Amino acid sequence: PPFPGPRPLSVPHPSWATSPVHLFPGRGRAASRASCAVGVRPRARSYCLSQCGLSRPRLASVLAAEENVDFRIHVENQTRARDDVSRKQLRLYQLYSRTSGKHIQVLGRRISARGEDGDKYAQLLVETDTFGSQVRIKGKETEFYLCMNRKGKLVGKPDGTSKECVFIEKVLENNYTALMSAKYSGWYVGFTKKGRPRKGPKTRENQQDVHFMKRYPKGQTELQKPFKYTTVTKRSRRIRPTHPG
Repeated sequence: PPFPGPRPLSVPHPSWATSPVHLFPGRGRAASRASCAVGVRPRARSYCLSQCGLSRPRLASVLAAEENVDFRIHVENQTRARDDVSRKQLRLYQLYSRTSGKHIQVLGRRISARGEDGDKYAQLLVETDTFGSQVRIKGKETEFYLCMNRKGKLVGKPDGTSKECVFIEKVLENNYTALMSAKYSGWYVGFTKKGRPRKGPKTRENQQDVHFMKRYPKGQTELQKPFKYTTVTKRSRRIRPTHPG
């Protein structure tokens, strides 16, 4: 319940009510008394008002507050949830570091940003993990996942099922991409000018160390076939063959 109070007791209600009506004994908070009227039809609200002891102006203000709920919170919660039903989107590209001028490499358990364009260790397989922009990044050559441990250090792991291996893609205003850890909010993937990894607690979104640009390897072909859409046209009237009488 939104407010502390006595446990609601079920009471009989007309058959035209769309949700169960509860009676809160005593004169508790207004929102608790109004909870019985939320979601019922207009005909049922007069019944609820008599049972809950709530005036119409007060009920209108409570219902208005219910309708002004920020839908973005629901979207964020759905974005964090795992998507095990939809088709996984698999992409192959390189991540060019703005500071080192090279590409991210997954060298087994070691991570660096010293890869040249087309280097086999710089080719990354990126798989979507949720409905939103959460991804898992795996080195194509080593098959190790890019992860961030609890100390904020970038490491490679053979098993990418942990949430430490999930990152949130953020497209910045300067068209660069930043990768924030899904487990440790505010910690980003970053590298120094020499291509050494920066620890997560020392990174910020506005630092150039965490800015990357997606680049496709030379001569790359799409790993996944594009979605095909079928167009449905209006069926023409079938002409039946005529048989001689």
